[in-house]
Amino acid sequence: MPGSPDSQPVARKAAKVIPILPAKVASSHAADGNATGDDSNVVASLYQADKKIYARSVSGLFSHWRWSMVWITQLVFYGLPWLSIHDRQAMLFDLASRRFYIFNLVLYPQDLIYLTGLLIISALSLFLFTAVAGRLWCGYACPQTVYTEIFMWVERKIEGDRAARMRLDNSAMGANKLARKGAKHAVWIAIGLWTGFTFVGYFSPIRELALEVSRLSLGPWEWFWILFYGFATYGNAGWMREQVCKYMCPYARFQSAMFDRDTLIVTYDAARGEGRGVRPRSDTPADYQAKGLGDCIDCGLCVQVCPTGIDIRNGLQYECISCSACIDVCDTVMDKMHYPRGLIRYSTPNGIRLKLSSAAMVRRVLRPRVLIYTAVLLTISVSLLGSLITRAPFKVDVVRDRGSLARVVGQGQIENVYRLQLMNATEVPQQYQLRVSGLDGAQIVSEASVTVEPAGSRWFPVRVQTPPDAAAPGSHALTFLIKAEGGQGERAEKSVFFVPR
Repeated sequence: MPGSPDSQPVARKAAKVIPILPAKVASSHAADGNATGDDSNVVASLYQADKKIYARSVSGLFSHWRWSMVWITQLVFYGLPWLSIHDRQAMLFDLASRRFYIFNLVLYPQDLIYLTGLLIISALSLFLFTAVAGRLWCGYACPQTVYTEIFMWVERKIEGDRAARMRLDNSAMGANKLARKGAKHAVWIAIGLWTGFTFVGYFSPIRELALEVSRLSLGPWEWFWILFYGFATYGNAGWMREQVCKYMCPYARFQSAMFDRDTLIVTYDAARGEGRGVRPRSDTPADYQAKGLGDCIDCGLCVQVCPTGIDIRNGLQYECISCSACIDVCDTVMDKMHYPRGLIRYSTPNGIRLKLSSAAMVRRVLRPRVLIYTAVLLTISVSLLGSLITRAPFKVDVVRDRGSLARVVGQGQIENVYRLQLMNATEVPQQYQLRVSGLDGAQIVSEASVTVEPAGSRWFPVRVQTPPDAAAPGSHALTFLIKAEGGQGERAEKSVFFVPR
């Protein structure tokens, strides 16, 4: 936990932090004898720019998991809009026609409750996973992490490894530097634009969109969103990177409210690693332990591979995204030194403090907050799934005619006029039969059979009449019964019938 005693394995002298002064002011203060010389004063800038992070490449078990998630998420994101079903795009949120196609499902704006349920499930899942295993979402599946990983891979392929990139940035501008920087940014921009194009392809049929792009005949909103989303991808993953995680994303700020001492996090074993120090590889454990050294050789590789530039040996920090790059590189170093792996590992604060086994830490997973999250999540998920399974294949809206409440027509009949909207949620044409109930003598005198095209909707007027003595003056309940031919079910929609005085 940030700020907890276990998160600071090495006792350090308390520091008095004072804002930094401009150079001239600071020197004048020193000249006047105001500088105390006290080592406890640490000068910290309130507006100090962070140094660029040159993350070192790493290979290992968790690195392979990260790249597996990169492939899975991007195959889904880039490939899904190109899938077809029933002669249409399988995943399409058609805002113009107000229809949302999700494979066999056709949803309308009236189905907003399903989106609400999906958002609640996503939030509860995030809470549950965070309580159990920390920021796994951030480290493996967050779009910021995924695209940063892709952009860093491009950077390494064009500019070289960490040392080569540092040399290139520190060198004077020349043909080689200009060519490498230009090639890198060209690839980044291409990835960003393709990402923006794919994003818009979820809202506008992607094959038609591709044809319009080839002809440069896109509409203004399509141009805007392709360029905006592409620029956001390029800026966030290419330039801002860890700044998005540290300063823009709110998740890092409230993660401590979801963590407890049994949450699985990336942890440095201070009892085993301290004190840090270099030593010959030939030293036996007895040799370096006699010098007061632990297993940490203070190589600094765990800091070099960290995409947010933190030192995990200083304890859990809000900048940590649980990407596990430090675990992979530390295990590599332990192998070379012939030490046991796991100096940096996934563990819990209680697991480190109490030296719990893996089985004991797993048993502590079933604690009250986890059980509550799980129960609520399962309840909402089952309810949403059940609602989707039992969802009617068509919807009906009944709207009274605003022109008149009621009117008297031939032979003294009382007539009310309504407007009905029928929405066909299937992929085939449907014919519907209409009738009314709830009021003696009420009958539909307009067309009582309506055909609606596949995944379409249709507004049409309905006239209902009653005999003049069928009901007393006033408002009376009336029910419209709509039945789909072919065994697609029947819907009942309530309204009112008004009888004038």
